[in-house]
Amino acid sequence: MATIRNARPDDLEAIYEISLLTGEAGQDASALYHDRKMIGHIYSAPYVTLSPETSFVVEDTDGVAGYVVGPYDTPAFEDRLESEWWPALRARYPAPQGDPEGWNADQRRSFTIHNPQRAFAARAAEFPAHIHMNMLPRLQGQGLGTRLLNRWMTSARQAGIKGVHLGTNAGNIGGQRFWASRGFERLAQPFVDPTDRSIWFGQYL
Repeated sequence: MATIRNARPDDLEAIYEISLLTGEAGQDASALYHDRKMIGHIYSAPYVTLSPETSFVVEDTDGVAGYVVGPYDTPAFEDRLESEWWPALRARYPAPQGDPEGWNADQRRSFTIHNPQRAFAARAAEFPAHIHMNMLPRLQGQGLGTRLLNRWMTSARQAGIKGVHLGTNAGNIGGQRFWASRGFERLAQPFVDPTDRSIWFGQYL
């Protein structure tokens, strides 16, 4: 039996690993990275650390195998990242130098750590919350993704949040289908920067 609960600090190692094992458009990105925590440093660990009340995991007998994380106030969370999360990582990972075309995956993530992109203002104003969600294959196809998402959505509604957005890789077709089937609508202008190659979804709560 799988259970869903709030994330705890002792879940971080598992969450880092899930971030890596789903980090290539939903597939295993292990072969791309020297540092197995690079993806998690950006897309999962700071949420569990800074906003555990809006972070949930699904756990079976083998351990934590999925998570949904996301703050209710995206701009405020980005401010906290700048003051509480990025400084230590910037000291640990140098900014990459040279031609970006020659950077490896670790260097590209290091660039993001030094140059995080804030949420598009119009999107964050209309859909102030945002989420990241991933699950290992062993728990996929059992309805647990929907249950995990519903846990976060229920919590957000109870907090009076008016809308949530998320981004997905253009190559992650399965992910796009999942979000569309759960009531999310693909966003266009004025909520999306036309130069952004990600696929953005939003839902009013």
